[in-house]
Formats: sequence, C-alpha cells, structure tokens
Amino acid sequence: MAFGSIRERFYAFEAMFSYEKRLQSFEDWPFREDCLCTPEQMAKMGFVHCPSENSPDTACCFICLKELEGWEPQDDPRQEHSKRTPNCPVLLLEKKWDELTVGDYLNLNHQRFRFFITKWSDMKMDEFREKTEETLSYIKNL
Repeated sequence: MAFGSIRERFYAFEAMFSYEKRLQSFEDWPFREDCLCTPEQMAKMGFVHCPSENSPDTACCFICLKELEGWEPQDDPRQEHSKRTPNCPVLLLEKKWDELTVGDYLNLNHQRFRFFITKWSDMKMDEFREKTEETLSYIKNL
C-alpha cells in the first residue's frame, strides 16, 4: 500500500480504525517470526505498513502520522512509537481496540485530525520559509 501526500494519507487512513485493515496492510512486512515487530504487534500499536521502493519496512501511525523506517527484528513497536511521539493517543489508550466505545473513536478521530492539521501546517510553514529564502536570495542578486 503506497500513500502519497500527507492529505492523501490522512484520508486513506480513515479506514485504519479497523485493526484488521491495519493488519492486512502488513501483507509484505519483512518481519514475521522470532521478532517483536510482527504484523500483529505493529497493527496493535496503530501502525500501517506503507512501503516504498527504497524503504520496504516503512510504517506510519494512522493517528499521529509518524512514519518510522529501519526496523530491526527486536524493535518493540510500542517503545519505538513512544520514543518519537510520546503523546500519541494510541499509546495512551487504556483499552484494547475491540473495547473502545463510540465516544472513544470520536475522541481518537478528533486527535487524529489535530495531528494532521499540525503536521500539514508545519509542512506549509517549511515551504513558506524555503520560498522566502529563495526570494531573498534572488533579490540580493539583482
């Protein structure tokens, strides 16, 4: 499953509230046995497998949109997730996925949207800074 822009990924991940859908995304996951980062453990921690040509082991959290690659067999998905996004709602869940209420899902979706807006805004600000630097450089060279 290949995902493009952050916006496309955000919309595509709407279906990933389903553990089964997340698990299905790991069909070609390189780590299956004798490891901590099995497809089941990755899906439990909110990850979706989104490989690319250059990175066959890229996984992205469908809530916080944090993308991780370079997995090793003994990497613990919960630990790796919490190192990079300790405030991700997936990590703060006190229930199993199949025990969540409608209210829990609504809250998770609200948090997912918040992470998307933050990430998208940061990307747009980076683009703006880059264009500003290019413009300033152009003006200085006139």
